[in-house]
Amino acid sequence: MQLDVIGAGPAYSDRPDAIGSSYLLRSGDSSLLLDLGQGAFARLAARIEPSGLSAVAISHLHPDHFIDLVPLRHYLRYEFDPQRRVRVLAPRELGKRLDSLWGEPGFAAGVFEYQAQAPGECQIGHLSVESARVRHTGDSYGMRVSVGSRSSATRGLVYSGDCGRAADLAPLILPGDDLLCEVSFGPGPAAPGAEHLDGPAVGALAASTNVGRLFLTHLQMGFDPEETLASVRAEFKGPVRFVWPGDQLEL
Repeated sequence: MQLDVIGAGPAYSDRPDAIGSSYLLRSGDSSLLLDLGQGAFARLAARIEPSGLSAVAISHLHPDHFIDLVPLRHYLRYEFDPQRRVRVLAPRELGKRLDSLWGEPGFAAGVFEYQAQAPGECQIGHLSVESARVRHTGDSYGMRVSVGSRSSATRGLVYSGDCGRAADLAPLILPGDDLLCEVSFGPGPAAPGAEHLDGPAVGALAASTNVGRLFLTHLQMGFDPEETLASVRAEFKGPVRFVWPGDQLEL
């Protein structure tokens, strides 16, 4: 698989390149987009023709992870005649959220083929997506993506979405998997009740599950990347780095 980092930012930031969360995975003719946060659509369209996506998978219903489904909807609706459709794997309330935002019942149903997120495995092209609930909102998911099923033992990428308890991600991770994980509160500590992770928690998770490589993302405004890396490396001795918009990685 190839990972294209479309956006890696949090809900707000003073970084000019802090596009909302969005990560494009491609393998052969299959393409899966993990989240589509604020400002991500334009960057996505510069990388891939968006109507050709195999699917979009939304981790949870905070706007910095799904709000650019609105420009994607407009693109699919108005750029083509007849309009085109894209499969969207998302928490059950997504359609209602988009309809309420626009004040139009069925606003997105004409172009999005909704599939409800739920614990378990589904197939998207020849990519396998395994979802598991994580603590953040009432309906939030981490996801493992691999070529072939979990039982095929191919190395996968585990994406945390937003997560308030690192242990919730552990069942998704197989030894050697790459982990793309939020580290919102930098070197820590995470604020009580924030339902996000910090560097020591992410490092301890990576060490206990024997991940292959650790990719850090979603750093909140005011936290230093180098201090964050140091806090992770105190727990995890394997390869670790931040990912930023524009990065392309072979998995």
